[in-house]
Order: sequence, then C-alpha cells, then structure tokens
Amino acid sequence: MTAANARRRAILLMVGATLCWSSAGVLVRSMNINDPWEITFWRSIFMALFVAGWIWQQHGDAAPQKIRAVGVPGLVSGALFTVMFISFVIALSRTTVANTLIVVSISPFFAALLGWVFLRERVALRTVLAMIAAFLGVCLMFFGAASHDRWVGALVATIVPAAFGLNTVILRKMGATVDMIPAVLIAGIISAMVTLPFALPFEAAGRDFTLLATMGVMQVGLGCVMMTIASRHLTAAEIGLISILEIIFGTLAVWLVVGERPDRAALAGGLIVIAALATDQMLAMRQRTSPAPAVIT
Repeated sequence: MTAANARRRAILLMVGATLCWSSAGVLVRSMNINDPWEITFWRSIFMALFVAGWIWQQHGDAAPQKIRAVGVPGLVSGALFTVMFISFVIALSRTTVANTLIVVSISPFFAALLGWVFLRERVALRTVLAMIAAFLGVCLMFFGAASHDRWVGALVATIVPAAFGLNTVILRKMGATVDMIPAVLIAGIISAMVTLPFALPFEAAGRDFTLLATMGVMQVGLGCVMMTIASRHLTAAEIGLISILEIIFGTLAVWLVVGERPDRAALAGGLIVIAALATDQMLAMRQRTSPAPAVIT
C-alpha cells in the first residue's frame, strides 16, 4: 500500500471513529433504563470483552505480556479514562447531547492549558486565541443550559476534558508512551469495578442489553481501535480536526432519530467552539507543512 493510499485509509478510519463515538447520545436516549451507573457498568464490561478479544487476536499468547507492558502509566491512563467514561454518561443523563459534546470537544485546549501550567510547554498564540473563543462559546452554551435547568449536566461534562488534559500531562511527565488499546482495556476493568456497587440492583433487560453491547463494542471499543490504527498515518492536528465531526454527527443523530433539538444557545455556542477548534487545527497543519526557517533564534 502506498503512503497516499495509507493516508486516505487512515482518514476514512478516523471519520469512522467519530461516527462510532457520536452514537452514544442516540443509544443512551433509546434505552429503557436511565441509571448512568448501570449504563456505564455494562458499557465497560462489553467494551473490555471486545478490546480483550482484539488484543488476543492481534498478539495471541503474547497478549498478557502486552497488557502488563503498559505498567504504571497504563494504570494511570486507565483510571483517568474511567473518570471520563463515568462523567460522560452522567452528563448525558443531566443535559442534552449537544451540550455534552460541546463541552467534551474542548479537551485539546485543556491539554494545552495544563501542559503550560505543569510542564511549562509553550502554547502557540493561535491556540490561546482559539481557547478564548471556545471558552466564550461554552459560556454561551452554559447560559442557555442554565435557563433550562441543564447546567448541572454541562458542569459534570467539564470533568471529561479536564481528565483528558490531566491524563496527557501525567503521561508526558512520566515520559511514557502507552499503547491506547491495553489502556482502554484497563479502563474498562477499572470502570466496571468502580460502578458495580452503584449499579446494583440491575434493571437492564432484553433490548437494553443489545444497546449496551453496541455502546461497549462499537461506540467505545471499535471507535478507539479505529483511531489507534489511523494515528499511525495522521498527525495529531489532523486527528483533532477530524474529531470535531463527533459534535456534528452526535448532535444531528439525536436531533433526527430521537427528536432532541438543541436550543439556540447550544447551536450558537457549538458553532463558535467548532470554528475555534477547526481554525486552530488547520493552522497547526499548515505550520507543519510550511518550509522550515533558515535560522532559528
């Protein structure tokens, strides 16, 4: 396969990953159960089974060794993924899908901000301006959420990008490169253990199990696997840019399938956030492809 074909395949895989992730809202809204703890527990179980099967299929008898190889960084990453999983589902139960996705989408900015605070990593001016614009967009969305008593869910959703940013900073500080797939498996196991006491007694039955299995296998498991494969041929900026599609796909899906129409504040705030993210990522890609200066001072 040529480099150009591999890159096109990676782009398609990344778009597929965003389609997988964006199905969360429709799946949750289509269930008879509404307990976020039970939803997270079963999603984690099905996700862990899928990812374990994937790792075994890829590595065979060496699978346990691959899982152990992630070490402490993998445990840290798994624990923070767990926080993200739980917070995301709780947010969906307390506010609209659009509000949740808008807040979650600012994860790259949280990573940049925490990297600057704790690691003294330089933040480009374009990213600072994009962060300010995104913050204003989220504030606008919060204003609309407050008028409909949905601000609690939107506030819970901020835990997701905060955990993502903290995860990024800790892994960089430890100088670790963690294979995402074993880390996601660890996250599924930890998440299931943490949520089990709060999920009892179980209420899911019949059709709900089909939806929960779809969430675990397709929405999280397959989405993460597709992104992992795509990341071998795409830059971080390209992945970040394509990931914005999750907001669009997720919002349109619940609007068209279950009739959850975002309010005007969410639409306006979302457009501002999407524009800020897209502009920042496109400028990042342009900077990477531009010729290097002759002299660096």
